[in-house]
Amino acid sequence: MKKIERRAVVCAVLALLLAAGLCVFLVNYLLNGGSWASSAFNRHLYDSNGVLAVGTVLDRDGDVLSSVENGKRTYYSSEAVRKATLHAVGDLRGSIGTGALNAFADRLTGYNILNGAFGADRGNELYLTIDARYNYEAYQALNGCAGTVAVYNYKTGEILCMVSSPSYDPLHVPEDIETNDRYQGTYLNRFLSATFTPGSVFKTVTLAAALENIPDVGQRTWTCAGSVQVGEETIVCSGTHGEQHIGDAFANSCNVAFAQIAAELGEDTMKRYTEKAGLTDSYSVNGLPTARGSFSFSGAAEGQLGWAGVGQGQDLVNPCALMVYMGAIAGGGKAAEPYVIQKTVSALGLPSFPHLTRRTGTLVSGGTAAKLADMMADNVEKTYGTKRFPNMDICAKSGTAEVGEGQQPHAWFAGFLRNEDAPYAFVVLVENGGGGSSVAGTVAGKVLDVMVNGYE
Repeated sequence: MKKIERRAVVCAVLALLLAAGLCVFLVNYLLNGGSWASSAFNRHLYDSNGVLAVGTVLDRDGDVLSSVENGKRTYYSSEAVRKATLHAVGDLRGSIGTGALNAFADRLTGYNILNGAFGADRGNELYLTIDARYNYEAYQALNGCAGTVAVYNYKTGEILCMVSSPSYDPLHVPEDIETNDRYQGTYLNRFLSATFTPGSVFKTVTLAAALENIPDVGQRTWTCAGSVQVGEETIVCSGTHGEQHIGDAFANSCNVAFAQIAAELGEDTMKRYTEKAGLTDSYSVNGLPTARGSFSFSGAAEGQLGWAGVGQGQDLVNPCALMVYMGAIAGGGKAAEPYVIQKTVSALGLPSFPHLTRRTGTLVSGGTAAKLADMMADNVEKTYGTKRFPNMDICAKSGTAEVGEGQQPHAWFAGFLRNEDAPYAFVVLVENGGGGSSVAGTVAGKVLDVMVNGYE
């Protein structure tokens, strides 16, 4: 009798293990089935060179960016557009990890839970949120410089422009791509997957902390004689600004004032506001993780904290996270999380479910966001010039990030539009480009002009 009972227990345990295993498989199938189906071992979905041979990638207006013709994958007819959209579409070798052909292969194959990969050879149409025209303008504006340009709708989350440079023509890969310094980092999507010294664009965070933690910040003045001693560090400024209130110090992008402010705020406050701004977080753009920024506030000496407060020292920021922070300032403290897939349409003409906009947490308080926006608008009027941005209610901050002796600084320009019909946040980075306002601001102006005012 005991023998029968033991056998019954063993059978019950085996049945439970079988049920648990089945549940694990079903969960994994639901979560990862698309990746399994689009894997390269499904040879009927790939050509002899291992290139995805199904599915069409289109921009938001329906312009075909990559499709399959006569069993061979091809791209848009314009070489410039192919280069401008490379990091969004992908290449034939699978070297661009953020490209749709690699990252969203499961969406392109026509896979579904019921039929798996059967019939997937017909493929889906995958519409991206980007506009090929805007990418083209951004790529042309970079003029061969390394960097990134991105614009998104901070109310909906749609990424309208996403360019990373250097780039190359996926139909004619340069023979020296692996050895020529011109193509250094060309496989990297600088917008999503890289971090850079931010320079003065980070002063928006320091300013937010000052507005909320220094009671008399609006009445105080700071005197800039071109440099100041903070702890054991000599903080050097780009000019000699004299006596200035906080608004003028921000418009002047005064290192002297903001280094002293950061030192006064202290490491705990600076760390808290940087984390609150989302600059140390990783966003998920349709499953593509962004790089995390890093800031060395803990244990920082007073002088080091001063440099950190002006966006120098060990500060590193991801362009996408900075753009979302700009969107949060525009949106009263919160912004839509960015995404790049607009929809998919099956071979039967059936569209996918519409995207559900997700919003960030509170990256900056509503009252402080309003003050920041007004001060950033004042920046444009006093420093950058409103004529450069016709028909735009623009709020912006430039940055000129020093990156080492003998190297040109990185040029930054980040901000947003308050136009009702153009709720766009943007970020421009030109690596070793020089002045933020003159270089990156010019790139931003060209792209935004097309987006707001159209082509003449």
